[in-house]
Amino acid sequence: MSETNPAVRTGAAEKPATLVRQLGIVSATALVVSNMIGQGIFTTTGFLAGDLGSPELVLGIWLVGAAVALAGAFCYSELGINFPSSGGEYVYLTRAYGPTWGFMTGWISFFAGFSAPIAAASLAFAGYLGHFWPSLHPDNPAWTIGTGALSLRLGGAQAVAAALIALFTVLNFFGVGLIARIQNVLTGLKLLVVGSFMLLGLLAGTGSWEHFTQSAVRTSPYPVLGQFAISLFWIYVAYSGWNAPTYVAEEIRRPERTLPISLALGTALVAAVFLGLNIVYIYAVPLEAMKGELAVGALAATRLFGPEVAGTFSLLMAVSLVATVNAMVTIGPRVYYAMAQNRAFFRAAAYVHPRWRTPVIAILAQGLCSALMTMTSFPNLIIYIGFSLTFFAVLSVASLFVFRRRPGWQKLRVVSFAWPLLPSLFILVGAVTIGYGVTLEWRVSLAAIATITAGALVYHFRFRPQQAGGRAEVC
Repeated sequence: MSETNPAVRTGAAEKPATLVRQLGIVSATALVVSNMIGQGIFTTTGFLAGDLGSPELVLGIWLVGAAVALAGAFCYSELGINFPSSGGEYVYLTRAYGPTWGFMTGWISFFAGFSAPIAAASLAFAGYLGHFWPSLHPDNPAWTIGTGALSLRLGGAQAVAAALIALFTVLNFFGVGLIARIQNVLTGLKLLVVGSFMLLGLLAGTGSWEHFTQSAVRTSPYPVLGQFAISLFWIYVAYSGWNAPTYVAEEIRRPERTLPISLALGTALVAAVFLGLNIVYIYAVPLEAMKGELAVGALAATRLFGPEVAGTFSLLMAVSLVATVNAMVTIGPRVYYAMAQNRAFFRAAAYVHPRWRTPVIAILAQGLCSALMTMTSFPNLIIYIGFSLTFFAVLSVASLFVFRRRPGWQKLRVVSFAWPLLPSLFILVGAVTIGYGVTLEWRVSLAAIATITAGALVYHFRFRPQQAGGRAEVC
């Protein structure tokens, strides 16, 4: 009996596990849809009602958000086909501006790009369950520590949200193939729920078109123009997810074809859904009655169908939020994995389980951070997320002006048409929104700026010396 070649055996044992290209157009588009149709569309309109006070402005800001998101999706498509590897903004900013900026976008992705949105979506899930159990509503915490923007809340909503995060954190350990199948089912259910709600609401619901002529007393102390800019943070968070496939590009089949199709198709589909849902919301409930309502979908269902049928829709909307949580739990760790592979993040984030082929330590760390963030108030989470993501998305789109001067760069026709119209539109809207955020919501914006600055300091003192010294590993 012959013995196995020791060299072969040793090489096989030492070869690290890697990610596998196994996601097609359907799965990549499902990631876009699941990330975008989440807590934003199910919660934002109630807050916009009081801030803007006009049905025209509420619908208008969703249209502005759609245009900006589609412009961003096309720009990211061009970036994605030129850099078909996992990591998204981390890859683009590193190549365009250097490793410090790349590290900072990965750093902010951990906190504001994924952990905070996962927490927000999980709190929204608890908010819809609050239709049945009021103690689970995020506005009814058992304990509140501190006051103002930095207060922490503890109660049933936070417990339910943390449990949901824990469930999908564990499920994501067991391979992207399994989780993609779960995601496709949840996305299909989400679209079915949303489609049925819109169709039945307009055809069989007891709403009124007169609501579109009725304004609400504004609750915002800021002028309409300034508040419109601040509210774009909410819209940006609601539309965030159009760039989801770029984070898992290393696991996508034929990324040069799949990325542009999935980003454009998913964003256009979701934009139509968002506008339709807002029409149904206002048809069901006048703005004055929905001001400050977190579970605006549940309120609209109650007005349209009565409390019994509304309970069914509230439960289904809560379930559809689960798809959002799962999608973000899946995508985020791939960013940290890509960074760690380049020795620009904690070494453990690069560990891929040899059997499940997933970055399990990165998934676990994100889950713990998300669970802690559920103790933050929902509105403050949204502003924090919006400020941080807008800043780095603007930098990423701006990198096209750097890359397009380089030889061999592949240009998308849609981005080249009327160049530089699309990137300029995205950058201009983002810059105006950030400026108003610093001026009008300075406390939460300061927290976002502090997080970004901390990332720069961590890289400068922890990782940059190690890379400059040529160390093989970063821990």
